[in-house]
Amino acid sequence: MNNGADTNKVEARQDEVDFDLSQSRILIVDDNEQNVELLQAYLDALPCEVDVAYDGVEAIEFIEDGEKALPDLILLDIMMPKMSGFEVCRKLKDDPATRSIPIMMVTALNELGDIERGVESGTDDFVTKPVNKLELLTRVKSLLRVRHLKRELDRTEAYIKNLQREAEDDQMQDDAE
Repeated sequence: MNNGADTNKVEARQDEVDFDLSQSRILIVDDNEQNVELLQAYLDALPCEVDVAYDGVEAIEFIEDGEKALPDLILLDIMMPKMSGFEVCRKLKDDPATRSIPIMMVTALNELGDIERGVESGTDDFVTKPVNKLELLTRVKSLLRVRHLKRELDRTEAYIKNLQREAEDDQMQDDAE
């Protein structure tokens, strides 16, 4: 016997299947090569493109370079030389061109003050080291889904605004005749 809850679970799973991760790009920002390699190994389970920056300055340069598409998600270490993850996050969230990119801070810091600083700098999520693969993949998929839905919403809003402009233009032409 199938009840409504089972149907909702099936529909939720179907939504996950319909969401195409192969077009997604993730930027890992960490100064520790072993951490980068671990995150890359975990993310190999997803069909995403993964780029790497080894410090905050390199991450900002990578994003501003424009040679590659903007990342759909940034996995950002907090404690790095040159520019901390807090500074990188704040800079990206202050820029209208990068504000909507979800940022997940990946950190060994777990003090309440560190979490508050991360939230104040604009992070969207946290995962603590040592990173649990299932937790990481679940959160990554969730943030990528949100990014995808936000893009869909933006496209729909632009389409509606365009239709409204066309309707207003048509009305003005009708009024002029």
